[in-house]
Amino acid sequence: MIVLGIDPGYAIVGCGVVEYDGFNYRMLHYGAVTTEAHTPFNERLELIYDGIKQLIDLYHPDAVSMEKLFFNTNQKTAIDVAQARGVTVLAVQKSGIPIYEYTPLQVKQGMVGYGRAEKHQVQEMVRSTLGLKEIPKPDDAADALAMAICHCNAAGSLIAKAVAGEIESESYEDRIKKAELKSSRPPVSHDSTSAIAEKLRNELKAKMNNKSD
Repeated sequence: MIVLGIDPGYAIVGCGVVEYDGFNYRMLHYGAVTTEAHTPFNERLELIYDGIKQLIDLYHPDAVSMEKLFFNTNQKTAIDVAQARGVTVLAVQKSGIPIYEYTPLQVKQGMVGYGRAEKHQVQEMVRSTLGLKEIPKPDDAADALAMAICHCNAAGSLIAKAVAGEIESESYEDRIKKAELKSSRPPVSHDSTSAIAEKLRNELKAKMNNKSD
């Protein structure tokens, strides 16, 4: 399963692509779609749309994981972010890829096992889970990778239960150690990844249906 994680914005849109086979994670790409402040806003929206579309065409993700939008006290910023998020969603929707949304609390819970975790703890878990030497930069890219990993975990059902409070969460230190062990395992073939991805998608759909009932 290949997941594209997106951290919405209009100046910087964090992006991260992760492949997951049910046991191992592999980072395929991380970075950001950026727009200059002096650029007319309509053109910035077009740049964001084109940038996300290019990533989709390049990596053909099975799912897109995105932070759920919330409004802050700055109405102008909230409106601009909402517009940028809208063209991002449009690019994904027109590609026929399912979109899954997670709140910051769910991402922290899924990554660290604690919904009030600090930002640096989440970033360290991203680095360890993907077997990277350093924490990805910019921060928006690290957030996007966390979003992708969060969905991989949810699709695998283990962290989906933890987020719902159905199982006891592991400690931050234990999750770091487990992530480092997983990242050291050899990658599997793409064929077996596709088969496992289909199984994980079916499990996730069943869980979402049960939750809605």
